Amino acid sequence: MDISVVVPTLNGRDALTASLDALATHAPDAEVVVVNGPSVDGTSGMARAHEAVDVLLELSERNLNASRNAGIAAVSGDVVAFVGQDTRIRDGWVGAVLDAIADGADAVTGPVHRSVEGGVTTESVERRTVCGREVTYFDGANVAFTRAAIEALDGFDEYLQTGAARDAAHRLAGMERDVAWARDTVVLREEKDDIVHRLPEDPEESAWGLKYRALAYRLVKNYGMGVRIAARVVRHAVGDALSVGADVARGNAKLTEWAAAGAAVVPNIWRGSQDGLSARMADRSPRRNPNGVSARMDRAVARYDR
Repeated sequence: MDISVVVPTLNGRDALTASLDALATHAPDAEVVVVNGPSVDGTSGMARAHEAVDVLLELSERNLNASRNAGIAAVSGDVVAFVGQDTRIRDGWVGAVLDAIADGADAVTGPVHRSVEGGVTTESVERRTVCGREVTYFDGANVAFTRAAIEALDGFDEYLQTGAARDAAHRLAGMERDVAWARDTVVLREEKDDIVHRLPEDPEESAWGLKYRALAYRLVKNYGMGVRIAARVVRHAVGDALSVGADVARGNAKLTEWAAAGAAVVPNIWRGSQDGLSARMADRSPRRNPNGVSARMDRAVARYDR
């Protein structure tokens, strides 16, 4: 099986260099496609010159999922993987991915080690049951799919500015496709290089608003409007309210921040729910993705091949 690796990037030249160095070392035979948003830090020149890069796509959009989808449209491998501009694959990553796929998995993910002062933290597998559906979540910066699976998903939902990987996990579960957790599919993410690619197009938009609009959207889109979905959203909101309230009580946050977060949550839950219902009606198929790869093919402004 041939493996292609898509690396979306935005203003992350130094971190991206380390990510590409790791790919050159540990995945020398992989096809590497870098998808560059409108970076202004010299990313384009570095990527064009780097030995690991086979294709560089230039986009005008500051949208992580548009970058991912542009990469999907450009790759040629039987297996399509995604790593982040701030994640570095480790020795054995390629073998672990291909072994899991060969064993019948439709997608494979693994630990994300975070380098922090005093040691390394490790993410473990996260699974949830949502409306009777067993969902295995994954980090969008460490996941690989069979071509059949990524095409069935039609890529990522470009409506979402955050949470698109979780949305894809719900959709894979809805199609009864298997997501394997492979302990050796490891990437390292430097905490200081944990660059936020998923910035809102409107820099004034609240992070809390984005979070809850995305949560409501993906749940309603995938499961419809119902009591269980409403209860799930409310549980999230109450938990976050209590957590921020505790920070206020400890003096780690201001009361005005707590109030502003609350003011952003309710209208964005409503907006996300309405948009999710519209998306559910627009794509009634199991893939539930009216904003995927096939929705538009004009993402790339320029393409450079080695």
